[in-house]
Amino acid sequence: MHMADALISPQVGAMMWAATAATGAYCIKKIQVDEHQGPIALAGILGAFVFAAQMINFSIPGTGSSGHIGGGLLLAILLGPHLAFLTMASILLIQALFFADGGLLSYGCNVFNLAFYTCFIAYPFIYKPLAKKVRSNKAALILAAVLGLQMGAFSVVLETLFSGKTELPFSTFVLLMQPIHLAIGLVEGLISAAIVAFVEKSAPQLLNQGAGNIQEQSTSALQKLMAVMVVATLLTGGILSWFASEYPDGLEWSIQKVTGSTELEAPSPVHGVFAAIQETLAPLPDYSLKTSGEPPSGWLQTHWGTSLSGIVGALLTFMIVLGLGFTLKRKTDTKA
Repeated sequence: MHMADALISPQVGAMMWAATAATGAYCIKKIQVDEHQGPIALAGILGAFVFAAQMINFSIPGTGSSGHIGGGLLLAILLGPHLAFLTMASILLIQALFFADGGLLSYGCNVFNLAFYTCFIAYPFIYKPLAKKVRSNKAALILAAVLGLQMGAFSVVLETLFSGKTELPFSTFVLLMQPIHLAIGLVEGLISAAIVAFVEKSAPQLLNQGAGNIQEQSTSALQKLMAVMVVATLLTGGILSWFASEYPDGLEWSIQKVTGSTELEAPSPVHGVFAAIQETLAPLPDYSLKTSGEPPSGWLQTHWGTSLSGIVGALLTFMIVLGLGFTLKRKTDTKA
């Protein structure tokens, strides 16, 4: 559900950039950084895992469409909503800058659609009340994942409406977007439930106390969990990403059903400027190697760029989140 720049007007893009920046500033103020940097290291590793997991599109049977997990709800459960929002913002920034996945003008929209609704609505008001006793409660996770994604999908429709996208009539677009993301949300809920169940078994203190309150006696379990997630990230981004569905994702599929194409033309010089910046900056567009001539042929050659993208993107996400953590810790120490 990564929006391209052509889907929104510069005015809507600027407004959503401002909303996302304000939410990010609020999150920074609310975060309490642990002196051992455990939660921040965990956030970096989980962020890297979600980055890698988002590379794996799964097919939606009978539709010709595909989807991938958003990850915002999972991160909110394991890290708390504020750190989860900043982690998601880091993931989406890496995707836009290095892989041209999601536009730069629409970056604020993408963060809001994928992170705000899951972290600050689905997590506290849907998941938490229903999962008080069992954190891996499948019903709670599926319902929260579905409703969070439904809100994000409807937000996409509203953003195109307010941008004056007459190519995407509101009634037609919404009737395509909501059902396809219902199916995607069901799958995300099941995947999230499996991961939370594993965490509940291997490091229950993380779910019971929260990432910011891990006690000294719990650090061994936390370290084991982080080691497992590192391996899972490398396998997911480096190997499993080869088998991602080639069908268009839910957003592209919905656009194609309305317009006949998965993309819209950029309507203004502002869009052209952002497109040029992104083309210049992104070394691995669409998670593949840039080629000046014929595209690579052969199974191994075509998947080499995907593996490189998965590992590099995961590492960059980890470094950005970790850097953010050290910055916050310095500010906390200075105030103290």
